[in-house]
Amino acid sequence: MSVLRWCVFLWSLALLPASGAVYHVDSERGDDARSGLSPEHAWRSLGKANAVDLKPGDGLLFKSGGVWKGRLKPQGGGTAGAAVRIGRYGDGPLPRIDGEGRHPDAVLLENLSHVTVSELEITNTGPRREPWRTGIRVSANAAGTVAGVRLEKLHVRDVNGDLRKDHEGCGIYFEAKGGNGARFDGLVIENCRVERTDRNGICQRGTGRLRSRNVIIRGNTLDDIGGDGIKLWGTDGGLIERNVVRKARARCAPNEAAAGIWPFACDDTVIQFNEVSGTIGTKDGQGFDADYHCRRTIIQYNYSHGNEGGFLLVCGPGGTTNSDTVIRYNLSVHDGVKSARVFHFGGSSQRTRIYHNTIVLGPHQDLPMMLFTEWNKGIARDVVFENNLFIVQPGGRATYQLEPAEGVAFRNNLFIGRHEGLPEGVATHSGKLRFASDLVPRPGSRSIHGFRPQGPAFPRGAAIASNGGRDLLGNPLPSGQPAIGAIEPAR
Repeated sequence: MSVLRWCVFLWSLALLPASGAVYHVDSERGDDARSGLSPEHAWRSLGKANAVDLKPGDGLLFKSGGVWKGRLKPQGGGTAGAAVRIGRYGDGPLPRIDGEGRHPDAVLLENLSHVTVSELEITNTGPRREPWRTGIRVSANAAGTVAGVRLEKLHVRDVNGDLRKDHEGCGIYFEAKGGNGARFDGLVIENCRVERTDRNGICQRGTGRLRSRNVIIRGNTLDDIGGDGIKLWGTDGGLIERNVVRKARARCAPNEAAAGIWPFACDDTVIQFNEVSGTIGTKDGQGFDADYHCRRTIIQYNYSHGNEGGFLLVCGPGGTTNSDTVIRYNLSVHDGVKSARVFHFGGSSQRTRIYHNTIVLGPHQDLPMMLFTEWNKGIARDVVFENNLFIVQPGGRATYQLEPAEGVAFRNNLFIGRHEGLPEGVATHSGKLRFASDLVPRPGSRSIHGFRPQGPAFPRGAAIASNGGRDLLGNPLPSGQPAIGAIEPAR
C-alpha cells in the first residue's frame, strides 16, 4: 500500500465512531465483583457504576425493570466522535433511579461532555420539600464549555423540590456556574416525559455573563408542573419546539410568578410549534412569556388554550432590555380568566411586533384583551399589532387598557364580537365568517385545523416582510396580501 493510501486509510478509521467497553448493571442478579462487561457478568450497585471512569465510546447500561435507590453520578466523558452512552438493556419497563429525597439529584452529570443519557425513569421524592432538589441535573461547574450533552426519552417524575423561585427544584435542570468560562454548547433535551415535578419542569439557571449556545428543548411532554414549564436562562440562539406543556404553575404560592414557556437573559430564542394549556393562576400564569434581558425573541406557530393567566406576557422592570420581540402565527383559544388578561405588557419593552395571530375568547370570558402596566417606572414602547384576528364569541367581552404605554399601533386587524375600549378609528367587523369547525379548544395539534377559515373572500391584510413564509398549518404565504389571522383560508 502506498504512503498516500495508508494515510487515507488511517484518516478514515479516525472518522469511525469509537467502540468502547459496555458495562451492564442488574439490580436483582448483578454482582459488583464481576466485570460488568456482559449481561451475564453485570454489576449490581450504583456505587460500582459511579466508580468506573467512562472513556470515549463506552456504555453504561441498566437492566430494564430494575430499581436503584441513591444517586447516579457517572464519571469520565466522551468526545465529539465517540460519546458515552448511558441507558438500558433488555425489554420491559424503564430502569428506575430513585433518589428517595436523600440526594439533591437522582442523576448528576457534572462537567461531563459528549454524553447521551436515554431511556431511564428518574424519581426523587423525600418526606418533605427541599431547596434545589431535582430529578436530573446537568452542571457546568467552573469547567469551561461542557459540550455535546443529550437527554433523550427519559421519564422524570415525582420530584418534590422547593416551590420558591429562589430555591427552585426541578425535574430536568441544567446550570452553568462557578465562572471560569462555564457554559453549555450543544445541549439537547428531546422526547422526554416530565410529570409532577416541583418547582419546574425543564429549567436552566445561569449565574454568569457568558451565555450557553446551541441548546435545544424539543418534543417533550410535561404534565402537572408546580411552577414554570420550560425556562431558558442564559442561552443565546436557544430553540424550544414541539413540546406539550399541560397544567403548569400547579402548586405555586399566590405571590409566586410562573408561566408555561419563557426565556430570561437570552438573545435570539425561537419558541415554536408548542402546545401549552391549563396553566393555573394569574400571577403571570400565561402560556408564553418574553421576559427581560432578552432581545429578538420569536414566538411563532404555537397553540395556547385554557391558560388562566392569558396567552402572552412581555415584561421587564424599568432600566432593563426586552427588545425586538416577534409574536406571529399563533393560535390562542379561551386563554385568561376574568381577573387576568390575554396580552399583558408589564413594564419596559421596546419594538414588539405582534402579527398574524388568531385569538378567540369564549362566551364565558369577560376580561382585558390587552393590558399595559408600569413596572419600576418602565413602560412598553413601540408595540405594533398587525393582521391579527380577534374573535369574541357571543356572550363574551374584550376590553382594552392601553395605558401607560407609548406608540401602540393597530394596522389591518380584524375584530369580531364585543370589543370595548379600542382606539378611535379602529372598527369591529359585523359580518359572519366561516371556519372549518366550531371555535372551541381541544387538545392536540390536529384540532388547530378546525380554526381554518373557509372561502376565498376571507379578509386580507398587508404584506409583511420577513414573515416566516408559512402560516400556522404550514401553508405557504401568498406573494401578495396574506389572510388576516394565523391560518390561510381553504379555497
